[in-house]
Amino acid sequence: MSSSIKTIVAFSLLLTVMFPQTNSAPRPRARDLGVVPGILPTGKHNAITDVEGVLVGQTTLIKGSDIRTGVTAILPHGGNLFQEKVPAAVHIGNAFGKLAGSTQVNELGELETPILLTNTLNVPRVADALIDWMLALPGNEQVRSVNPLVGETNDGFLNDIRGRHVGRDDVFAALKSAQSDKPGEVAEGSVGAGTGTVAFGWKGGIGTSSRVLPANLGSYTLGVLVQSNFGGVLTINGAPVGRELGKFYLKEQLEGRRIGKTQNPENVVMDWADGSIMMVVATDAPLDHRNLRRLAERAMLGLARTGSPSTNGSGDYVIAFSTAKQNRIRASDSLRTTQTLGNDAMSPLFQAVVEATEEAIYNSLFRATTVTGRNGNTVEALPIEKTVEILKKYGAAR
Repeated sequence: MSSSIKTIVAFSLLLTVMFPQTNSAPRPRARDLGVVPGILPTGKHNAITDVEGVLVGQTTLIKGSDIRTGVTAILPHGGNLFQEKVPAAVHIGNAFGKLAGSTQVNELGELETPILLTNTLNVPRVADALIDWMLALPGNEQVRSVNPLVGETNDGFLNDIRGRHVGRDDVFAALKSAQSDKPGEVAEGSVGAGTGTVAFGWKGGIGTSSRVLPANLGSYTLGVLVQSNFGGVLTINGAPVGRELGKFYLKEQLEGRRIGKTQNPENVVMDWADGSIMMVVATDAPLDHRNLRRLAERAMLGLARTGSPSTNGSGDYVIAFSTAKQNRIRASDSLRTTQTLGNDAMSPLFQAVVEATEEAIYNSLFRATTVTGRNGNTVEALPIEKTVEILKKYGAAR
């Protein structure tokens, strides 16, 4: 292991031990450890916000011993989305989940509100707050219908999910922070909608990544943000990390041990196979609904690269949108002229979304901190030092 990586690992482990509940511990991202998935270069911040106009805001709720949740807001642009909608599409890999507003997005091929992510039982409350936000925007005084797009994963192991603690003020704070935080920067790990999530048996959370196509392929930027809360056999850049660490789907069955789903009584081992993941894909490439849906489908390949089999209880959703200004959909338009890439131009973007989704998931794991929550349940952060050793062993890190 190089001296620089040893320094990062030692510092990160120290901070995790000292401040297990904070979100400020500077755990490394995948690239800090030499994990470089794919062949395409990243944008400046290696984040979904590298796509011009895209904003991200988050509210993290850590209160008492059992509230570990939040909300994450993704805005395709900083204006009034109802008056200037963007082309969009939703792909469902496995539908064990709740994505409010998805049917209208696919029917009309457009997005008219920010995308909000939260926990399962808070979807209706967050959607209600988002409607309030949209109706109050200048220019929406005569609006009689709003289609809020709100997705979720279940953080009930660490969070008092039945308390439905994400309220109107929290939603408004996330939306406001998206417009006021330093442009381009996105907090990752145990923050926002990822505060209480679990991935592959380790602490999951929010992660993001981006890719930029070269000039001869259009110079388009594509970014992905994920809320990871799913299971499988963790694979990082081809290395069997979950298997080597001894924590992976079906391990207990293969060893003939008893399984516990939501409780952990004596002698019962937790099975972290089920869960969900929300994947949000943004690009400045001029795409219509049909090709955005094709693009969203390919994000599932990036998910698969990390070791997910999309189990029965995993809600795997992808929301894709284009920020191309010439294709914005204005409420006053009765006749539209649009530009869209042809089918033959899509393959480089398919490569980009696979790579960015894969890396965003890795970032959600590497950046997440250990969290203790409901009933004293604790989910450990992915052990960086051991993981780096495995990656080096299999030649998966530079």
